[in-house]
Amino acid sequence: MNQGKLIIFSAPSGAGKTTIVHHLLGKMPELSFSISATTRKARGAEVHAKDYYFITKEEFLHKVAKHEFVEFEEVYSGIFYGTLRSEIDRIWAEGKHVVFDIDVEGGLRLKKKFGDQALAIFVQPPSFEVLVERLRGRGTDNQEKLDERIKKAAKELEYADKFDIVLRNNDLLTACVEVEKLVMDFISPTPKRLNN
Repeated sequence: MNQGKLIIFSAPSGAGKTTIVHHLLGKMPELSFSISATTRKARGAEVHAKDYYFITKEEFLHKVAKHEFVEFEEVYSGIFYGTLRSEIDRIWAEGKHVVFDIDVEGGLRLKKKFGDQALAIFVQPPSFEVLVERLRGRGTDNQEKLDERIKKAAKELEYADKFDIVLRNNDLLTACVEVEKLVMDFISPTPKRLNN
């Protein structure tokens, strides 16, 4: 099986990573999105097997016991997320590179597992205040959930320097252009010239 590369996007909730990932997938047909499995309920217009594999906690833990995940964790109390090995294999079998939109700790676990085969990008929001504003502006969470997200985001921002690249998302258009070049250079590096 052709083993492609992995491009990992991690960030605190509200940093803009999902928007950047969707932009990239729309521009580069050689990339394919890794659909995570989760025990949480679908939100809004989310679709099973497109946005996430929505499974029960029992199914999830059964797959954990059978070593079907390359990484997983309990991201919020009682809510699990994970990457199925079969998902990576599916994308590589199509001859494509895998793109992840994943929480910070999961991203670091994938990077550790796949090493130089993976590019780990941390999407940095303009500031913590802007991040909190974005999370409040979503209007998708009750106050308790919002407080949990904000607390988690503050902790996740401390992990930025553990990633290969910190992509500053001060301006979405600039970040999207920058990320296209970063990913292109990673998946098809140009050979170094001996003479200039």
